[in-house]
Amino acid sequence: MIDQFNDINKIKIALLIDGDNAQPTLIEKILAETGKHGPITIRRIYGDWTTPNMNGWKETLNNLAIQPIQQFRYTVGKNSTDSAMIIDAMDILHDGSVEGFCIVSSDSDYTRLATRIRESGILVMGIGKSTTPKAFVNACNIFIYTENLTPRESIMGNETELKSSLTTDEKAKISDPIPLLKEAFEMALGEDSWAHLSAMGNCLLQLDPSFDPKSYGYKQLSLLVKAHSNLFELKNIKMKNGPDVFYIKIKD
Repeated sequence: MIDQFNDINKIKIALLIDGDNAQPTLIEKILAETGKHGPITIRRIYGDWTTPNMNGWKETLNNLAIQPIQQFRYTVGKNSTDSAMIIDAMDILHDGSVEGFCIVSSDSDYTRLATRIRESGILVMGIGKSTTPKAFVNACNIFIYTENLTPRESIMGNETELKSSLTTDEKAKISDPIPLLKEAFEMALGEDSWAHLSAMGNCLLQLDPSFDPKSYGYKQLSLLVKAHSNLFELKNIKMKNGPDVFYIKIKD
């Protein structure tokens, strides 16, 4: 996601996947994105493995050490996966074996679960489609749209090219980033009129857990800021041991 968010401590993560509501072709990218925050010690996927729609998952489970959890559908047309996931998630939460959860689904039924986990002071990460209800998105600390896990050739720092490749629904998800950037800057502002870009990035996630510069056609937050150089000034400080440190301020 946003590469400046490197101050998040490495924590043990429980990855819980709604197999009826996720894409098997993205599983490696989901693991990579989740793994940025720490080791994934619990990996489970839920679904009715007697149905044909789960066949796409079967080839990847052994290679990626993901444990399949069987959940029969007791009523035709009803998804019983969510109840099994919620029960397991609460067991894991009370067990105290992890410090973070990643819930992979686009289903609003997990909103209350995400809220409950977050209230316990534990990181909640969500991964789902851009059509995911906003209530579930905002219940998470971080939410990543699966559309941003698939690299587009147009994501080269050019917002115009990116938007031309999006569907109507995807375009509707993209709004002007400037008001959000300004609000996050004010939250992270220091006494010298400069804000640490990493701190501003964390504020952006507080304001909108689904914020991702890739949604605007940029790979990094720093590139998104540079693209609006008429409004923002960006400076970086070279560090002898470690990555460069970026600071930002609003131009007069």
